[in-house]
Amino acid sequence: MLELDVTAQLGDFTIKAAFSADAGITALFGPSGAGKTSLINMLAGLERPQRGRIVVQDTVLFDSAQGINLPPERRRLGYVFQESRLFPHMTVADNLSYGERLVPLGTARVDRDDVIDVLALAPLLQRRPKTLSGGERQRVAIGRALLAAPRLLLMDEPLANLDAPRRAEILPFIEKLRRRFDLSIVYVSHNMDEIVRLADQLVVMADGAVVAQGPVDEITARLDLRPLTGRWDAGAVLSTTVAEQDTKDALTKLSFEGGDLWLPQLDLPMGATLRIRVRARDVSLALTPPEQISVLNVFPGVVLEVGEDDGPQVDVLVDIGSPLWARITKRSQRELDIRPGTKVHALIKAMAVDRNNAN
Repeated sequence: MLELDVTAQLGDFTIKAAFSADAGITALFGPSGAGKTSLINMLAGLERPQRGRIVVQDTVLFDSAQGINLPPERRRLGYVFQESRLFPHMTVADNLSYGERLVPLGTARVDRDDVIDVLALAPLLQRRPKTLSGGERQRVAIGRALLAAPRLLLMDEPLANLDAPRRAEILPFIEKLRRRFDLSIVYVSHNMDEIVRLADQLVVMADGAVVAQGPVDEITARLDLRPLTGRWDAGAVLSTTVAEQDTKDALTKLSFEGGDLWLPQLDLPMGATLRIRVRARDVSLALTPPEQISVLNVFPGVVLEVGEDDGPQVDVLVDIGSPLWARITKRSQRELDIRPGTKVHALIKAMAVDRNNAN
């Protein structure tokens, strides 16, 4: 779907980055100043690399060796910025129509009614941007970009300027886009919660370079990336399927490669898939199978890796059929003699799991 390999000198800052992405949602993640926005701007044609090549859906957008550099309007990439950038003098309906006018002749159009339905824009059509909330403006901006029938949708921290309630309001709309429109997205963010909820693939950047890329669950499981991906909220990402609804005790059983996980009941049908984030600080370890305890989720496993963090705590990577992180005190690690190869039982409280994504 996307191949990018570019080198650029932006003042004193050098970008030398390469990654490829399949269909779905690919997240660009990294600290401020890592080069995420510059890279996505090169993809959009707003900045020009000195060298390299960019290909989207077999169309070459940039190739320095062949002298190819398509202008932004010919790349057919939708772009949603941090600010909505709507035309203030136009109604919502007219802003959407502007997106439709950008569709090249002979290109299949995106159904306007579908866009309005998915993004819940019908009540807003006759209003002007200044009367909308931040979340509403971003929904309109997404709709305008969709109606331009893009090969690929670029989203540069589209929720960064929204407060927590507005972010929670708009995330479900972004989740629906790929399924409803069979659309691939490159999503820039420094918010790991957003990425875990939305993304299929993760590209981690630092100092202008790509330092890691791969499936979200694999990248978040890597101890060597913790300085970039964050430690306090770090945890494992599990891809699960709804296997049972226990109405008597108001619980839902989720199946994954490591077994079955019980959560407070989720309003999802049988067979629905969702991504779960289990934070390391919410996982305890035992050397023997615990008995007569209130914790519902206990998984046998083997220690794969032990961190070397400063401070009183240490992160332990356990293989339970899927990678799982536990954060324990160094005293516990020493007294239990936990090291790679140690057989353990991981305990996860049902209330300590974040539901992050449903499909």
